[in-house]
Amino acid sequence: MTAEVQEECRRRYGGPDGDASPIDPAEFVLPRGMFLAGYVDGAVAAMGGWRRGGPAGPSDAEIKRMYVRPALRGRGYSRVVLTELERTAAAAGITRLVLETGLEQPEAIALYRSCGYESVEPFGFYAGYDDSVHLAKRLESAQSASVTP
Repeated sequence: MTAEVQEECRRRYGGPDGDASPIDPAEFVLPRGMFLAGYVDGAVAAMGGWRRGGPAGPSDAEIKRMYVRPALRGRGYSRVVLTELERTAAAAGITRLVLETGLEQPEAIALYRSCGYESVEPFGFYAGYDDSVHLAKRLESAQSASVTP
């Protein structure tokens, strides 16, 4: 599915690389982060991850590679993945999630805003891009939840 995400970025933004921000898969392994996949009828349908770090340092985590396969969009799967990313990040001690998306992804912007994400100062790899949207959300304490490495 990561190849599908890259193709989607190429289609929406042009250029040969898709999302060019550097990503190391090890960043998504607890305790540094987490990557989730959702399945429908035994096939992967949606995914997303978080990795520690962001503008405020180690109390932040950045959401990366949120994606739902086109044929399965509009069914609420992205909201399910996002809710689980928020829950697991809070359980791991993260106090704020940050993300970057682009103006060519209005459905992603609408999802994040409807879930309480607000605009923040540009950060990270795409900080200088005019078509980037930078958002963040404070997380509730996860005293009753836990995530173990």
